[in-house]
Amino acid sequence: MKRKSKKINSIIFILIAFVLLSCDESSSQDDTNNKNAQLPIYGHKEFIEGIDKDTVYHTIPYWAFINQDGEYVGTKDYQGKPYVAYFFFSHCPQICPKIHSNMVEFQKQTKGLDFNVIAYTVDPERDSVERLKFYAEEYGFDLSNYNFVTGNQKDIYELGVNGYLVPNSQDALAPGGFLHSEKLMLIDSKMRIRGYYEGTETKEVNQLVNDLQKLIKDESSN
Repeated sequence: MKRKSKKINSIIFILIAFVLLSCDESSSQDDTNNKNAQLPIYGHKEFIEGIDKDTVYHTIPYWAFINQDGEYVGTKDYQGKPYVAYFFFSHCPQICPKIHSNMVEFQKQTKGLDFNVIAYTVDPERDSVERLKFYAEEYGFDLSNYNFVTGNQKDIYELGVNGYLVPNSQDALAPGGFLHSEKLMLIDSKMRIRGYYEGTETKEVNQLVNDLQKLIKDESSN
C-alpha cells in the first residue's frame, strides 16, 4: 500500500513539474514574441494607391518654441532620431511633480542612449524662460538632450490636440487651473507616435525605457 502511495505521489509530482515547465516555456515564448513585436503607430492613416502602394501615417506637425536657455528649438532639432514628449506646467500641484520625479529616474536609466526629450508648458504666461530654467535645475535634469519650452498658448494647445492627440486646456476646476494629459509619448525619427505611457506610474515609465531601447535598435538596423 505504501509503495502504491509513493508511486501515485511520484506521478503527481511529475505531472505538476510538467505543467510548470510548460507554463514557463509558454511565458518565455510570450516574452520573446513581445520583444520581437513591432511597436504600434498611433493616429489616423491613409492608404495611397498608385504605382507603389503605401500607407501614410499621422505625424507630428511643425512646431518651434523657446527653451529654458532662451533659444528656439523645434521640429528640425527633433526629427531624425526618437524623442519623448509630454505636457506640464511648473505650478502644477499634483500630477507634474510625480511625472518629473519619474522622469529623473528615466533619465538615469537611459543615459547614453541617442534620443531627445521635449516638455511643453501649458501655462506659458507664468512659465517664462527663467522659470523653466529654475524648474529644470531644481529637479536636477541633464539638459544636454532635454528641453522645457514655452510659447504661444494657443499654438501649444493645438499641437497637443492635433499633433500628439492629447487634451490640453485652461480649466478653472482643474488642479492648478490647467487640464493636461498625464501621458508621456514616444515619437520615432519620422515624427510618428509609437507609444503612450502614464507618466505618474513607475511601471509605465519602465515600459517606456524598454520601448525606447527597442525603437532605437530597430531604427538603427533599418
